[in-house]
Amino acid sequence: MRGGHPESHEPGGGWGAGPAYARQPYGQQHATPYAQPYGPPGRRPQSQSQGQDQGRGPGQDQEAREQAVARQVSAQRVAAQRAADGRTARQPAAGPGAMPGPRREFVDAFDDAFDDEASAPAVSPDAGAPEGPDRGPDGTAPERPGPKGSKGRTFTGIAAAAVTTVLAVVVAGQVADDSADREAAAARAAGVERDGGEGASRSDARPTPEHPASRPPEVKPLSYAEKMAQPYPVAADLKATGAFDAVPGLAKAPGKGQKYRYRIDVEKGLALDAGLFAEAVQKTLNDNRSWAHNGAMTFERISSGSPDFVITLASPGTTGEWCAKSGLDTTVDNVSCDSASTDRVMINAYRWAQGSATFGPKNLLAYRQMLINHEVGHRLGHNHVSCRTPGALAPVMQQQTKTLDIDGIKCKPNPWAYPDS
Repeated sequence: MRGGHPESHEPGGGWGAGPAYARQPYGQQHATPYAQPYGPPGRRPQSQSQGQDQGRGPGQDQEAREQAVARQVSAQRVAAQRAADGRTARQPAAGPGAMPGPRREFVDAFDDAFDDEASAPAVSPDAGAPEGPDRGPDGTAPERPGPKGSKGRTFTGIAAAAVTTVLAVVVAGQVADDSADREAAAARAAGVERDGGEGASRSDARPTPEHPASRPPEVKPLSYAEKMAQPYPVAADLKATGAFDAVPGLAKAPGKGQKYRYRIDVEKGLALDAGLFAEAVQKTLNDNRSWAHNGAMTFERISSGSPDFVITLASPGTTGEWCAKSGLDTTVDNVSCDSASTDRVMINAYRWAQGSATFGPKNLLAYRQMLINHEVGHRLGHNHVSCRTPGALAPVMQQQTKTLDIDGIKCKPNPWAYPDS
């Protein structure tokens, strides 16, 4: 108290600056006041850090702050540019889906705010100005927020906020677009096309299950009887190579009677199943209705060694040549023969494939059995026999390929030597 009035530490007064108005870092209006436990009013102890603070003027503080803000904005620009570059790497820059970076007017506004503050001269209050009514006894003047600096900081904050907002929107938009692009690419890779904003059903990418009725029926292999009942394409005037291949393998004789060993040769160039022919011969000869009746004899197929005879499947031309060696002409009716002067029993491939009119197309199995039994019967010593009872089964040694009606006696086709067995 002096003269009944309280002592007031007013800025610029004779008492100097009080503790509440001690020097503070620039822009920190609510900083904690310096403690002043000792010394006269207006004086306080200085630490090394405080002396360094007093050595920096407001202009230097402002400059440091501007540099910090500039670094932050620069980092945001780099982040935005990298996001834009990443976007460009995924699709053309000029494509319809490209996302531009921050607009130039925001960046220019921010740069202009910095330029205005940087152009203002930075005057230190401790630059040796004389003491006056506005200065304290220690030569320092209380800090006053300059109107220009305040406006600059305001513009700086607004510009920084605007740029930050724009960058956030740009980056968020790019991230959203990138996510949408990745989802669309994944959908295209999976073969799913999305229409509008509706999600495709999981079933859209799945193939439609095939209806059992639309599946092609399974092709089962034909049985022996089915193969033997089918005709095969062989021309009536075919003349093949004249060379033969032996059917490989061994088919043992199943019975205990007199054994006959035979080999099967098939002329090269015939489009016929040699395996089927060999199977038919073995089954037919060893059937109880055939010459193996009641165990009288048995037949075994070999592919090497010395056979008793060779059953040969040949073209009509080759068959005629081999039959002629034994004085037989098979070319008139295109038939088969036992070439007795050779080791070959000739089976005409045309008749084997097409059958005869006497048996008809529905009895190819029976005709082929008759053809084997008849020609092998000649090799076993049996001659031709004619039917003598009208309507009876024709004897297997009758020339059934030529006719079933001899001397006005018509008989039925028959493939077996012992049909009643």
